[in-house]
Amino acid sequence: MKRKIIFLIFLLIFIGASVFLSYMVHKGHKQIKSDLVLSDDRKQPWLILRKILENKIKHFEGSVSVVIKDLNTNQEIDFNKDAVMPSASLVKIPIMLSCFYAAQDGKIRLSDTISLKASEKVGGSRMLGKYPAASVFTVEELFAPMITQSDNTAANILIDFLGFDTLNAYFKKIGLKNTNLARKMMDFEERREGEENYTTAEDMAFILEELYNNKFLNKDVSNQCLVLLGAQKINDRIPRKLPKSGTFIAHKTGLERHICHDVGIVYTQKGNFLICVLVKHENKRAKSAKKLISDIALLTYNYYQRF
Repeated sequence: MKRKIIFLIFLLIFIGASVFLSYMVHKGHKQIKSDLVLSDDRKQPWLILRKILENKIKHFEGSVSVVIKDLNTNQEIDFNKDAVMPSASLVKIPIMLSCFYAAQDGKIRLSDTISLKASEKVGGSRMLGKYPAASVFTVEELFAPMITQSDNTAANILIDFLGFDTLNAYFKKIGLKNTNLARKMMDFEERREGEENYTTAEDMAFILEELYNNKFLNKDVSNQCLVLLGAQKINDRIPRKLPKSGTFIAHKTGLERHICHDVGIVYTQKGNFLICVLVKHENKRAKSAKKLISDIALLTYNYYQRF
């Protein structure tokens, strides 16, 4: 009964996010022509935004990779976008996409059931950490906790179900250039031995744009993925300083020791933009990195409010 209630809550969130996402995408697409006409007027402010962001990144203590793209005009600002960084929980996005791909290929069904093993339970599991070993879930039921609450146990179950080789093969099939899966979530022993999951801001931007343009498998699957990203519960980075009214954000965070990321799509009434910020910082805590990401998001959002 408890499990049914929890997943019913996620279903209601999913439906609400789906309705709002459809509205924002429709509104954004209606705006494309006018934005293209205004592109010359926007050029100078866009260059000013780039300079401001460049200066902010330059004075940050750590390594920063950024991709910001206007999804109406295709103008892009990027810094170190092909720099390879530990992916932390960002890898959960391609894990989810790989499951959809495997289902299309007939290798699995999203309705396939999986039994939770004791070895798969790890820290950072807000939902599945509450369930005992031998609890049973479908593949599809694991997407919401893995994406919206970054549940590490949900990710590990799917990693064991598909396998490292299959997942890495799908990463390449999806079109990712520098994203890999070498260890499970929270496997710090493997990490100490040099096994690490990596990605780039460029790869993350690529898959987000594929989803936005309904190019990942088909429109229904692309929208389903965006709705899950839009139901994100960890909102202390990109959404932190943005207004809740009139703004919809589909995003995924990543956080480990000295690593702090957030990547997503921001839907606004004046235009939609893609933002990926990956940070490797020197501080013990991620406070300054989170602030940097939220500042970059706000500066970009404010650019759109000028028009």
